[in-house]
Amino acid sequence: MLESGITQSELSRLSGVHQPSISQFLSGRVELSDEQLDRLLSCMGYRLEVVRRPVRVELTRSERRSWLLHRRLSSHLTRQSLEQWRPRIERNLTRLQNGVSGQPHERNLQRWRELVERGDVLGLHRVMTGLHRDSIELREVSPLGGLLPQDERGETLARVG
Repeated sequence: MLESGITQSELSRLSGVHQPSISQFLSGRVELSDEQLDRLLSCMGYRLEVVRRPVRVELTRSERRSWLLHRRLSSHLTRQSLEQWRPRIERNLTRLQNGVSGQPHERNLQRWRELVERGDVLGLHRVMTGLHRDSIELREVSPLGGLLPQDERGETLARVG
């Protein structure tokens, strides 16, 4: 905006994006969609270029260990295996709920319970293999302990080093 010498009000009139939305975006309180941002930029003589590239996520040793174990278990997860695992998962959820307090753990245990109760295999795969902070925190109170065969657990842990 500085380079093009345009005010928020002018940009709003040119782009059709409401001025309060522009203000909130500039202050960091709101994220604009790529489409909205591209519209704003084009009004100033720019375009949005999104570069897609893989970025290695830095995990602590504990986070990496948990991710590798869950990723390995995820390869066994199907609707059928979930039904076979359900009794153990429910016991683990009860044990964990009796042993943790505070947020975000209590909320995350509830989210695990909802995924299992709905039989949301895709959602479980996402949590088990995800690298977003949300998935990492969910795995901190995972009810999936004891489901991975011991030989596979040992192989996986050997990779952590």
